[in-house]
Amino acid sequence: MMLEVLQPGPLSLLQDKGRFGFQDQGITTGGPMDEHAYAWGNWLLGNSEDATQVEITLGMAAFLFHQSIKFALTGADLSASLDGKPIFPWFTYQAQAGSTLKFGRPCSGMRTYLSVQGGFKVGPVLGSTSTVCREGIGGLDGQGKKLEQGDQLPLRANVNRSTNKVPRWAIPDYEKPIKLGVILGYQCELFSDSAKQAFFSTPFRISQHSDRMGFRLEGQEIAADDYDLVSEGVGFGSIQIPPDGQPIVLMKDRQTIGGYPKIGALSSLCAGQLSQRRPGTKVFFTPMSLAQAESDLRLFRQVVSRR
Repeated sequence: MMLEVLQPGPLSLLQDKGRFGFQDQGITTGGPMDEHAYAWGNWLLGNSEDATQVEITLGMAAFLFHQSIKFALTGADLSASLDGKPIFPWFTYQAQAGSTLKFGRPCSGMRTYLSVQGGFKVGPVLGSTSTVCREGIGGLDGQGKKLEQGDQLPLRANVNRSTNKVPRWAIPDYEKPIKLGVILGYQCELFSDSAKQAFFSTPFRISQHSDRMGFRLEGQEIAADDYDLVSEGVGFGSIQIPPDGQPIVLMKDRQTIGGYPKIGALSSLCAGQLSQRRPGTKVFFTPMSLAQAESDLRLFRQVVSRR
């Protein structure tokens, strides 16, 4: 019982919720860039909340089902087809033994999540199957390799109660302008009022030099008053301002410590929305309270935990 990789595309990775409790050893969390899309995939199929999925970036991938199984796509629209017939994200589908799932070029968003009923049966490393290529950990072989042609992904035999589609109100539009809430941290005091005003009042564009480690932004230079800082732990969504004044939003495969001043951080849900935007997309920031971010995340988790 397996799913065979016929064509991996630019980047296809096995991901579960992530690897936690090891940042003090220099091991980052990994996990799905878009937690929203990942969680809805498991919700659709009645899977556990940390079931392993395939994160497919930019499409151009193909897979062969060696058994009949229900699967779901969530996240970006990567021009998917099942046995030559177009299919769309945020729905479940039934694959037959011998069915071929193909992805073309992106129509909307950057990353789609392929989940199967019961999840993929992959051995965890340090409690997680999440693939972090830079650190050589997780994934199919446990050594952090991205999926390659000929890889065979074992499937679990579980048959759970599933749902046909994600509610319309929960489906984001990745083509709309994006305004992200920023939770200001204690290092925001290193930025003048004029620097903070510029950060929140002018648009930035996503750079071509963005990946699972960090999204680099381009726009008006934002200067800090002090760059001589002691390195400290950094989290998903932290916004560093290096000496060139161009913000970097740290993502799932980030380094575990950093010494650049941080003006604030995105919530995990906001960082996930950023991860779906393509290079050149305009990004606006607005202040957000910690209470609001916690409320949004609590509500989201309550919804996706219901069956």
